[in-house]
Formats: sequence, C-alpha cells, structure tokens
Amino acid sequence: MIKSNYQSLAIIENKILIIRGQKVMLDKDLAKLYGVETFNLNKAIKRNIDRFPNDFMFQLSKEEFSNLIFQNGISSWGGTRKLPYAFSEQGVAMLSSVLRSERAVQVNIQIMRAFVKLREIISTHKELAQKLKELELKIESHDENITAIFEAINQLLIPEEKLKRKIGFDVKEKTYSYKVRRK
Repeated sequence: MIKSNYQSLAIIENKILIIRGQKVMLDKDLAKLYGVETFNLNKAIKRNIDRFPNDFMFQLSKEEFSNLIFQNGISSWGGTRKLPYAFSEQGVAMLSSVLRSERAVQVNIQIMRAFVKLREIISTHKELAQKLKELELKIESHDENITAIFEAINQLLIPEEKLKRKIGFDVKEKTYSYKVRRK
C-alpha cells in the first residue's frame, strides 16, 4: 500500500507542468487519473463553469499546445481535437466538488499531496540557492581581501632603489669666463 502511494505520487508529480508560470495539470491527465473520459470530465466542468475562474482553469493556446507537443514528444496523430484545459492547484481542488466519486476523492488527495511536495521542494531549492548566494558573496569578499594581502606582500618584497652615493666631492666654485683676443 505504501509503495503504491509513492508510485502514484510520482506519477502525479510527472503530470504537473509549468505553463504560464503556474503549476498545472492537463484535463486529459486528470481524466485518466479519475478514470473517466476527457469529454465527460470537460462536460462536468462546463456544467459548473462558474466554479472555475481563469486562475483555476484556462485553455491552452495553439502555440502553447504545439510547444507542449514538441517538448513531450506527444504524437500529433489523432487524440486531441480541441485545445486542452489546464487546471491550477485550486482548480484541481475545485474538481473534488464537481466529481463526487470515491475514486475522485482519493485521487484529489494524492494530487494535493503532490502539489504540496513540489512546493516544499521548490522552497528547499530557494533556501539552498540563497545560502549558496551568501557563501558566494563571502568568498568574493575573501578573494578581494586575499588579493589585497598579496598585493601588499608583493610591494614589501620589491627592493627599494637606493640612491647611489657618489665617490669624491663636487666643487662648487665660481668660474670665470676668459675672453680670448684675436688679432
């Protein structure tokens, strides 16, 4: 039982996509998990459309869908005739009020756990990224300090050029200029 929960959690996690900056699940994936046809799922949603505002559910554009097909290697033959709907975490939670079967309740619980787990993973990564950034800043300041120390040591190692003393003495007399007469 525990192993199958982890397996189903992993399957659900793989179905969560990021589209328009949101973590979402597609209608066809949800329909498979709930054990219903995508058409029937969408029909139930359309009967209760007022429960699904744009931040709970949105339809993919042609460009988003073609990118999805390209990224996931989904066959373009058959299957989807209409652009799929994407459901945010709140939209999936709202599905539990629309679909009332026992299986839908159990699947919704698993999906909510998957969203929570992903949120925890992301927050852990953000904390780790912040700690790495702080460490990087410390290292940069240490690098600057170490560079300054080496520059100071190098300045100390350079021998000073001493002025050479002249041997003897300088005569500082007044000199007379002699004029030569020419005949």
